[in-house]
Amino acid sequence: MNALDFELSQDERLFKQSVHEFLSKELAPIWSDMDAKKMIPTDLIHRMGEQGLFAIPVPEQYGGQGGSFLLAALAVEEVAYNDPAVATAVFTLLNNAWPYILYLYGNEEVKQEILPLVGRGRAFFGIASTEPTGGSDVAGERTSAVKDANGIYRVSGEKVYISGVREAMEQLDLGSWYLIARTSPEPGHRALTGFAFIGNYRGKRPEGFEYSILNTIGRHAISTGTLKFNGTPVESRYMIGQEGRGFYIAMEGFSLARVLVSAANIGAAQWALETAISYARERKLFGDKPIASYQGVSFPIAEVASKLEAARLLVYKAAQVADRIYIKKEAGLRPHDLDYWASAAKIEAVETALNAAEVLMKTYGALAYTEEANVFRNLLGVLSYFVGAEGTQNIMRYIVARELIGKDYVKG
Repeated sequence: MNALDFELSQDERLFKQSVHEFLSKELAPIWSDMDAKKMIPTDLIHRMGEQGLFAIPVPEQYGGQGGSFLLAALAVEEVAYNDPAVATAVFTLLNNAWPYILYLYGNEEVKQEILPLVGRGRAFFGIASTEPTGGSDVAGERTSAVKDANGIYRVSGEKVYISGVREAMEQLDLGSWYLIARTSPEPGHRALTGFAFIGNYRGKRPEGFEYSILNTIGRHAISTGTLKFNGTPVESRYMIGQEGRGFYIAMEGFSLARVLVSAANIGAAQWALETAISYARERKLFGDKPIASYQGVSFPIAEVASKLEAARLLVYKAAQVADRIYIKKEAGLRPHDLDYWASAAKIEAVETALNAAEVLMKTYGALAYTEEANVFRNLLGVLSYFVGAEGTQNIMRYIVARELIGKDYVKG
């Protein structure tokens, strides 16, 4: 995609189509059953790995697909379209964005230990940053990692609202997260360090580590849970980057993840739009007229369609910027240059998806308020992105304003 070329390349279109065909058979028929049973089948995760849907931007020498962030965005978009409750999309986007961070900054031995398993759908590598005292205030996190006499870091603290806990701990061969902890008692972000924390390796977990599952109101098929550390040992080789650089590396990871979060939302919104159109054509009232003939039904659908097209272009643009920075390594571009585009994409994609879900519910009318219709699952799923998931919408607005107006004028 060139700067003024709004079309995908032939290879990108073929990739998107192949992913769609695979998921239409493997995921679309079971998504609502997955949401009701609150679980992504392990064999589905394995098949998605075999199809090359994880670690897409990670080079092949580390077990990835050697692709781009635009391809990862296209894959996540299709996953969300075929699971509009967006649970499988969460699993997919995490296992594309955060493995790339491990590839960039991880120890060679640790990269070879984790990344090939992620690429094959046998491992999970997500993000563990949010704490009970706050999610967006990463610099204020309290979880500590203190190095003992043997050079082992001992982690103490708690992480909450962590995605993929059950999948990582109970379903896959290896479960791990980018864990942020304070390695110095001084306040602020410069005391934070990142680790590749392995919570599960073939059924074994480290001492002093516990986990639990939370009850969410939607997006049920992927778990959300808590991680508790009580002097849990982490070897120094699992440090990601340098000590004290955890905050900066996490900010890179969040921007990359936001591009894929945005892709998930346009996929879910596309499903909502098409479902609303189909029902508006079929449902007839007042003399056997389709409800689509009434402007009160058709105009909101038209507005969603136009907003979705704009949001999709913004998401693809953000993915293109990520590729220019990380894959093509264009001179003069820095990781920080993605912040504006990733945050702007998340603003538009998430709010478009929520609007699409609302229009779908209203198009269905009272039927939407029943489990039989299944459309409520889409609303509750995209709502999770609206209230959080890689940063709240107000945090996204703050980042865009800061980058647009300037740090000297817009201060946190």
